[in-house]
Amino acid sequence: MTILVIGTGSIGTRHAANLATLGIKVKSVSMRAVGLEGALAQIRAGLRGAVIATETQVRLPLIAACVAADVPMYVEKPLAYDPVELAEIFQVAAPIAARSLVGFMMRYHPTFRDLATADLSDTYRFSFDIGHDVTQWRQNWRFSDSYAARPAGGGVLLDLCHELDMANCLFPMAEIGAVDCIGHSAYPGVDMATRITLDSTALGSVSMDYLSPVSTRKIDIAGTRARRSIDLLSVAFVRNEMFLAAMRDWLALIDGRVVSGVEHLPRLDLVQASCTRIASAWQARRFVGQLTGGKP
Repeated sequence: MTILVIGTGSIGTRHAANLATLGIKVKSVSMRAVGLEGALAQIRAGLRGAVIATETQVRLPLIAACVAADVPMYVEKPLAYDPVELAEIFQVAAPIAARSLVGFMMRYHPTFRDLATADLSDTYRFSFDIGHDVTQWRQNWRFSDSYAARPAGGGVLLDLCHELDMANCLFPMAEIGAVDCIGHSAYPGVDMATRITLDSTALGSVSMDYLSPVSTRKIDIAGTRARRSIDLLSVAFVRNEMFLAAMRDWLALIDGRVVSGVEHLPRLDLVQASCTRIASAWQARRFVGQLTGGKP
């Protein structure tokens, strides 16, 4: 079995290494090196599967090529930030969606899996919060040179959308309310800090930022029977295990084998509601403030 990995950035490199660890032959291509047409030609070469770890705005033609070649996909999140394009992706991808996965790897976090099996019906307030100092994020990486700094497809809401995905899994009836953002004068249209209100029978919010001097990743769920305050960064486990678990499930889908039994399998045909909320939130952004110096 040979798997094509399209994208040689940090996440594409991680996926290629994990596939190799699992004993899979990997062919990696850089979109910058081969261009869209070169990547499409690689998909048509008759491979067993394709990992799409590219910038968000070039996903649709790659997905369409995978469908035409009957090549199951592992597509990184977010699928799209435009609801119209997102709907087209799900329509186009339907023939292979049951054998494809979206990279919502936080669904494999052991603490989230515990929450996924808990009775949360007594919840009256919940919040998801993630913050990172983007200047200290990745080795040999500069924010200004990355996809994240672009007004179309960049910004913290899309980049750190795992929290919104987790909230959608646990509280699927919640609807997007206000989406308030802080921008930066050097990057017009790019959200550096975002807070999303989720309207439901409980008071919900998701907050994410590129600015926090100390990394944070927390979930707080207040119920009439129990209070759950969780620091995801304090849980002792190897982060890459989530990526490996998701990759194993995808390989199982390709082969028609039984998957792991994760409570919220991020199979492509099962994630439309979550992907739609992410795209809807991005479209609803309202910039209420702006940084003029300092980070990033």
